[in-house]
Amino acid sequence: MVNFNQLRVFYEAARCLNFSQAARHLCVTQPAVTAQIRALEEAFEIKLFNKRGRRMALSEAGAVLLQHAHEVFEIEKRVEQAVGELRELKRGLLKIGTTKTYARYLMPTIISRFRESHPDIKIILDEGSSAEVSRSLLDLRNELAVIAMPEAMKGVDFFPFRREEVVLITSPRHPFTRTNGIPFSDLSGQLIVMKEVGSGTHALIKSVFEGLGLMPHILLETSNQEFIKEMVERGEGVAFLVRAAIQEDLATGRLAAVPILDRQLSFQVHIAHLTGADLSPAARAFLAILEAERDRV
Repeated sequence: MVNFNQLRVFYEAARCLNFSQAARHLCVTQPAVTAQIRALEEAFEIKLFNKRGRRMALSEAGAVLLQHAHEVFEIEKRVEQAVGELRELKRGLLKIGTTKTYARYLMPTIISRFRESHPDIKIILDEGSSAEVSRSLLDLRNELAVIAMPEAMKGVDFFPFRREEVVLITSPRHPFTRTNGIPFSDLSGQLIVMKEVGSGTHALIKSVFEGLGLMPHILLETSNQEFIKEMVERGEGVAFLVRAAIQEDLATGRLAAVPILDRQLSFQVHIAHLTGADLSPAARAFLAILEAERDRV
């Protein structure tokens, strides 16, 4: 097996063809250089230098070794450069998980802000329910996540990010729109187009129904928000979505929002990562932007 310390001493000595000069470059003594070269020759069982008086030249074996040593240390330089670029955020890969809602309504702004400072970092944005994305951290598929906390999960730390308002939406022709709002219990018997199991919205609405001793009449469950909006617009049922997902639909009159008089419907959104995670430089930089965004909320 090649001793790389000996190889480095040989490389410098072969370039200089002078052991004393090589020793100065390496910040060691000349006898130390001589000893390392001798040890390398003994390990290879071949002479690496030819000497006559003060003149020195590489042997045939030494010339071959110099060529390969040069390749080795050029690779070392490239490795050091690559690692340095990762550390300095001049290159790298960042994997983030979030819900479909946040992928559309929050992440474009956050990612644009991140790329202003770190344009060479490649980002992979993974979408799923809050529960799915939480598990993706444990599976090491993502480093960071922005999600509702579906339940306590061992090995994952959750940090409050912002509260998200959840709104009851209906068709503009629905009888609820002719009121100033309804108590939550009036939803008993209403067909509900529900967000998928594992989402923060599903967990919130289910818990409110259970708290009132009621059962939701669920028409279907889906993660596709546009499908939910389409069904509600057609009058096939009512639904609950976060306000950020329906702002344009309310402004255009496609959908209507009906106040719930006896409940403040919202859930806490979290930033999540593995407990004790040693985040990559790119993940730490993205986390700093998320924390700055949280402070502005």
